[in-house]
Formats: sequence, C-alpha cells, structure tokens
Amino acid sequence: MTPPSPPRPAQASGAVVAALVIAAGVGGVLAGCASGPEPTRSATATAAAPATPTATADPAPALVIGGTAQQNKPFFDRVNRATLAANPNAHGRDFIDALVAAGFVKKDMQVTPDTTTIGLKANSIQFSVKLGSTCLIGQNGADAGGYSSLVTPVLATGTCLIGDTRPIDW
Repeated sequence: MTPPSPPRPAQASGAVVAALVIAAGVGGVLAGCASGPEPTRSATATAAAPATPTATADPAPALVIGGTAQQNKPFFDRVNRATLAANPNAHGRDFIDALVAAGFVKKDMQVTPDTTTIGLKANSIQFSVKLGSTCLIGQNGADAGGYSSLVTPVLATGTCLIGDTRPIDW
C-alpha cells in the first residue's frame, strides 16, 4: 500500500486562497459591527452603493422675533397646520390660542366670527397677525378649500382684515 502523495503546490495554494477569501469575508462582516473607522472600500463598491440622505435637513421653521410677516410665514403655517391636525374642526379661538402659545402677540391679532349673522356655522374663518407694516393672514374652511395663508401689507385702517372681526377678549 502506498502512502498518499503530498499535496501539489497548486492544490495547497488554492486551499490557502479559499481560506483567505472566507476569512476576509467574515472579517469584513465583523468589521461592520465593530466601532471605529469604517474599513476602506473599493472604488467599485463605493460607486455601486446607493446615495444616502445627508444629515443636514432643513431645520423646522421658528418664530423670528421682530421679523416680517414673510420671514414668519413658514412658522405661522406650521402652527396652523398643527392646530388643524389636532382638531380638523378648529374654530377661530383654537387658531388664536395656538398662535399665542407659539409666541405671537395676541394684541396684534384679529379673527372673524365662527358663525354667520344668523347663527349658522361660518363656511370659512380668517385670522391674522400684524407684524410691523405687514400681515400674516390665515383662512380655513370649506369655502376656502381648506387652509391657506398669505402675506399682505397692513391696511390703511392699521389692521389686517376687512369687515367684521370679533373681540379677542379671552
């Protein structure tokens, strides 16, 4: 009986290459779990990787104290949309209270009645905040097609809304 022949150099190098490939694969997977710098990737792998969003997303709008209506419109809209998300049937007082809680000054606001002169629910309401020589005006209701807003100059009367408004006495 003849003893088995020793492996040929080609077989030995193939086994070594296979072991190194497996070890490299396991090492790469484990390296992704370890803390510290990320392993260097080949240009091919980087080019094929999908783009990821950056962490520099736009910050949420904030109240600009002493700012214009145009500067504060994104924040005004955010507050009013949050009011509607919390209560889709929000009334004038709901909008005014939310705007005051967000930092707008109540004495600079106006709001139209929630009901008509004959006691029916108003099909839309308007509310405003005067900021210097400009106004933020919000409107909500079925006749308005939902919520909308705009920036206007202050009227010659020194107010923002035309027509009857109700006292904000709460």
